[in-house]
Amino acid sequence: MKHHLRPRHAMSVVVAALIALGGIAGCARTLGAGDRTAGPPASSAPVAFGAALPDFAAITERAGPAVVNVSVNGTRDVLADDDGDGPAHELSDLLRRSLGGGVPHLEVPVRGQGSGFIVSRDGIVLTNAHVVDGAKEVTVRLIDRREFEARVLGSDTKTDIAVLKIDARDLPVLRLGDASRLRAGEWVLAIGSPFGFENTVTAGVVSALGRSLPDDSSAVRFIQTDVPINPGNSGGPLFNGRGEVIGINSQIYSRSGGYQGLSFAIPIDVAQRVEQQIVATGHASHARLGATVQDVDAKLAASFRLAKPEGALVAEVQPGSPAARAGLASGDVVLQIDGKPIVASGDLSAAVAMHAPGDTVTLEVWHDGARHAVAVALADAAEHSAAAKNLGHASAGAADMLGMALRPLAPDEQRGAGAHGGLVIENVSGPAVIAGLRAGDLLLGINGKPVDSIVAVRAVLAGAGRSIALLVQRGQDKLYVPLSHG
Repeated sequence: MKHHLRPRHAMSVVVAALIALGGIAGCARTLGAGDRTAGPPASSAPVAFGAALPDFAAITERAGPAVVNVSVNGTRDVLADDDGDGPAHELSDLLRRSLGGGVPHLEVPVRGQGSGFIVSRDGIVLTNAHVVDGAKEVTVRLIDRREFEARVLGSDTKTDIAVLKIDARDLPVLRLGDASRLRAGEWVLAIGSPFGFENTVTAGVVSALGRSLPDDSSAVRFIQTDVPINPGNSGGPLFNGRGEVIGINSQIYSRSGGYQGLSFAIPIDVAQRVEQQIVATGHASHARLGATVQDVDAKLAASFRLAKPEGALVAEVQPGSPAARAGLASGDVVLQIDGKPIVASGDLSAAVAMHAPGDTVTLEVWHDGARHAVAVALADAAEHSAAAKNLGHASAGAADMLGMALRPLAPDEQRGAGAHGGLVIENVSGPAVIAGLRAGDLLLGINGKPVDSIVAVRAVLAGAGRSIALLVQRGQDKLYVPLSHG
């Protein structure tokens, strides 16, 4: 078994640890109601304050037969995970130098276990994509000890969903619920195979909804719970108090790699959409906007004259992208998509990814102090590897022009940075250091207006308030940094 605990950066102290012992997951299909119904109607109602707990024993008895153990055997190229940082990158780089170039491969055996659950009587099983990653053989074992060889119909790494198929009929299935009706504080229950202990039942409450994880680029806004989840639980179902599946357990956030009170599940509606695509076509597709976005904090909200910190701030628009064709620009703030509020930047990324390529969405955009409706025809994320990424909160602080030494970029510096105009921040001191600015950063704009000279900077500052937003390029990334000056 291989225990997947892969931090995105080697120096990270707190890592988001994958729950399963192995692999990647697939998606589930949308079938008729007859295929989805299992057992008698649920008897427990949502728990009110002072009421009895849900009947966990009844839920377990009814649902347990449709929860399965997933075992995998196969290989994985560990150097394929080289993301430019960490041990994989260092080993890959060492081998390249030793071998005189070329792309090295290092195949290692994969033997792992995870969980899953049956959603159709003819053998469709949902689990996580990371559970079956690299698997050449997948075995599904039921609670009655029957074992089936499973085919991976498809998997989607963007949502961490995989769909399996076993050759069987009249299987027990689980009833799927509505994750959008969940509330923080509700009781939930998980069934899975932590550390290989099959059909283990744990319970807790919904801690939060719509969570995005640090350094996470998935298309999922997770359900956070305090349900005890450990390696091997990946792919197993999360139930509400009525015994309906409302999520798929996927990740934990941990210092040790074990459960520490923070568990994350994929909402079942996300899994259903991916399942339907995979069963129909063998793969899942996601749409792309083509804009790099970041969260809006209080200082940035003041800089852009927003009533409150909300929305997704556009830091960069990719040339030729749907966002560019629709007229979106750096400094715009997306407040809604199809009438649904965007509270944080991850809301926009997840909502776009759940659309199909070619769909047209309506964005409400804050531009130059006013709201505008913008229609955007989305493209296929698979056609562009540089999909929009969530930069999270920018560094906050206070700085004024006296804390920065600026100079224009030389032509060769502009070509090297891929920038058009802008100023090099040569020195930082005092408030600029506190703000997180660094020598070598490029100052591209202020309050959404491009600057390429000291005169332009002074002109913008003359008409701005005390709170401003600087568009800064650091390496290949662009982000807004809020400042208070004067």
